[in-house]
Amino acid sequence: MSSNLPQGQCINHSSPKPKQGGKIKMIGKRMGRVIGIVILLGGLGSAWAADFKIAYVDIQKAVNECNAGKEAKKVITKEVEKFQRLIAERQKELQTMKESLEKQAPMLTPDARGVREKEYQNKLREFQRWGEDTQNEINQKRVEMERNISMGLQKVIQKMGADEGYTLILEKNESIVLYVSKTIEITDRVIKVYDAQKK
Repeated sequence: MSSNLPQGQCINHSSPKPKQGGKIKMIGKRMGRVIGIVILLGGLGSAWAADFKIAYVDIQKAVNECNAGKEAKKVITKEVEKFQRLIAERQKELQTMKESLEKQAPMLTPDARGVREKEYQNKLREFQRWGEDTQNEINQKRVEMERNISMGLQKVIQKMGADEGYTLILEKNESIVLYVSKTIEITDRVIKVYDAQKK
C-alpha cells in the first residue's frame, strides 16, 4: 500500500515492531508452561499418560479460512483499494499544485511566492496526516474483526475439548512448538464447527 508522495515523502505503512525483550520474555513463559506439563505427565506415570489426549489448532489458519474470516478479508480489501484510489487522486492534486507553483514562481513577488509555498506545504502535511489516520483506521478494523473471529473460534475449541475428552489442545504457532504430527491437527474440524454455527 506504500506510495511515492511529493518531495520524496511517503506514508509509513509498516506496523511498529515489538520490542525484542518482551518477545523473549513471552517465549520464556510459554516454554515454562510446556515444561511444567511435561514434568506433570512424567510424574503421573505411564498408565495415566496412555489416556492423555492431545491435539493442536492453527488459529491463524482458522481465522483466515473460516467463512467469517474470508468475508472480513473482502471487506478490508475493498477499503484498502478505495484508500489507494484516494491516495492516487490526492497525489495528483498535490503534483498539479506543485507544478503550478514552480511555473508561476518567477512571476510572483517574494511575499506572494511565500504564501503559495506555505499553502502547498500545509496541503502536503494534511495529506500525510490523512493517509496515516486512514491507514490506522483500516488496521484497527482488521485487528478488531480478527479478534472477534478468534474469540468465537476459541469458544468452539473449548467446547470440542470438553465434549470430546481432550486433555490438552495446543496452538500450533506458539514459538516453542518444534514439531507436531498432522494426525492430531483439528483445525479443519474447528473451522467446520465454527462455520456451522453461523448458518
